[in-house]
Amino acid sequence: MLLITQMQKQLSFLLFILYTITPLFAQKDSLQYDLQLMTLTSSGKYAPFWQQSIRYGSVLSSPNSTNILVGVCKEPGNAPQLLKYGYKATLLLQTDYKQTNTRFQELYVQGKLSAFDLVFGQREEYLGCQDSVLSCGGILFSKNARPMPKLTAGIEHFTPLPYSFGLLEVRGAIAHGWFTDNTYMKGVYLHHLYGYLRVGGKLPIHVSYGVDHVAQWGGYNAEQGRQPSGFGDFIRIIQGKQGGSNALNTDKINALGNHIISQSLKVESRLGAVNLSAYWQNISEDGPIELIGTTMNAPDGLWGITLRTERFRFLKGILYEYLQTTDQSGPINEKDGIVYGGTDGYFTNGVYQSGWNYFNRTIGTPFISSPFYNQNGILYTSNSRVQVHHFGAEGELSGCSYLLLASFSKNYGAYYAPFPSMVRNTSLLLEVHKSFPRFYGLEAGCSLAADFGKLYGNSTSCMITLRKRGILTCY
Repeated sequence: MLLITQMQKQLSFLLFILYTITPLFAQKDSLQYDLQLMTLTSSGKYAPFWQQSIRYGSVLSSPNSTNILVGVCKEPGNAPQLLKYGYKATLLLQTDYKQTNTRFQELYVQGKLSAFDLVFGQREEYLGCQDSVLSCGGILFSKNARPMPKLTAGIEHFTPLPYSFGLLEVRGAIAHGWFTDNTYMKGVYLHHLYGYLRVGGKLPIHVSYGVDHVAQWGGYNAEQGRQPSGFGDFIRIIQGKQGGSNALNTDKINALGNHIISQSLKVESRLGAVNLSAYWQNISEDGPIELIGTTMNAPDGLWGITLRTERFRFLKGILYEYLQTTDQSGPINEKDGIVYGGTDGYFTNGVYQSGWNYFNRTIGTPFISSPFYNQNGILYTSNSRVQVHHFGAEGELSGCSYLLLASFSKNYGAYYAPFPSMVRNTSLLLEVHKSFPRFYGLEAGCSLAADFGKLYGNSTSCMITLRKRGILTCY
């Protein structure tokens, strides 16, 4: 009851702030609400993989849990205004019946000036070129981890370049974030810089290419001391340069911080009523960075193909993806002199030992297993060499929408700690939702999921979802 009371106080304070800032903007708008209840029961040690890996950390990994979301938001909208704004706050109450916690799942404000966006706070984001619903997740960003507080500035949606006759579109942004989990290293910063170019305009075929650069930097711990975090160090992080005189010796030799690069290539085509898209994402943790397909670890990546149509409501979209991360530039360092090639150990780092994870969940593809699965309790990535075949489908039947996911993986551990033998795992999900307009627009859902294999253990589950959303007030 105390946590619920605290939650009510936080929400009341937030509503007061939102109503206070609203009169500063002279436009007609609405404040929307979103209430959601998700209760889960499972037969295994963990909630099945797909029950928890596509919900931005809003569902606990525990086999049995209840998760309640209470949110309010104001969307920027599509009105032809030069300056637009929006905000969102979603409180999350979670319990596995042993312990209960409450936190903000999303809390951010955003402004939009023409094509330019400025966002401050934590929000659930779609990053990458993969399918936003059916994909197993981008290789660098997925829906597995909770949102991280960030300040993001840039053009977040494809925007035509002037004087290009609409044939060339760009999007890109720079973000500064904060790792607030404070595991092995405290006060770690996130740097994320990305840029994409799309060619095609109104033509039936579009080709896009993009680069995402992320880095973990700054922070401190008792063993390694405080890491460089000044403005000059920030410039080094952006450029991927070696550390200065106050950096660790390893960062003086290689590059300051923990860097990961992902390149994306995507082709989209409209064939009558069918939209076809194919994409390829790679990953690089060693320099020099070359074009996609020519990097040291070219065999690794995510390849996907998606077909979507509105002609057949019972099958609106189907997808196939193949993920491979077994090469990692080879098992040994093949270069003479300065060593920065081979045994990449995706999402791991000697300085930032918790790696590319946030609150014990992988930020990138969830098939590189999250640290909370580690039986030894160590909070780093222990299974980074995987091969995955993934299938997805969605549609509508008898007034119900459905989502079907099926994934089949081979898991090899890591180069520094390989599994004794390859481990197979199968993860399945069938999710059905239906809206009931006669019952005040209530939405109900049922999600059935299962894991089979020794990686996470056999587990089956059922999750019941109730959701109510609408307009709280207009102004």
